[in-house]
Amino acid sequence: MAFSLTNRAKQIHKKEMTTMEKLYLPAILGGMGVTISHFFKKKRTYQYPEVKRPFAPVFRGLHVLKRDEEGRERCTACGLCAVACPAEAITMISAERKDNEKNLYREEKYAAVYEINQLRCIFCGLCEEACPKQAIYLTDRITPANYNRNQFIYGKDLLVEPVDRDKRVDITKRTEKYQQKESNR
Repeated sequence: MAFSLTNRAKQIHKKEMTTMEKLYLPAILGGMGVTISHFFKKKRTYQYPEVKRPFAPVFRGLHVLKRDEEGRERCTACGLCAVACPAEAITMISAERKDNEKNLYREEKYAAVYEINQLRCIFCGLCEEACPKQAIYLTDRITPANYNRNQFIYGKDLLVEPVDRDKRVDITKRTEKYQQKESNR
């Protein structure tokens, strides 16, 4: 009687190959059939600069720190986005709001420094799911190419959306997905 660590062990029987399997002819013909079928499919090539490839509505691109209806920053520097980030791409330093800054920040605590290293970010979306204030979202914007590594560290100057309502980033495509999830619960 053989000793087994688990009950999942299965006895394997090696079956002899048939004559047709030894010739490999069915396998070769099957592979040729797959190759020939690709000749008749529609090409998925886009003539890039003239024709842009359409992105899925749930595409995750550059981050944005949203503002509320009154133009104040939503981020309260709780740090949940940084903790949820598996790539450890988010760093922040919190600060206390002064009396004359009530029109800039919603809560008494705010993120004085908020940086995302786009080279480390894997665009998983866990930061926006972890945020209790709906302050951070991934948009449909693409990260621009650059030659300097330091320019891929996005601070608040690049992340916070403008105060002007007309220039704010549209995230309706991204939020529709979450609203559908909530309504299904």
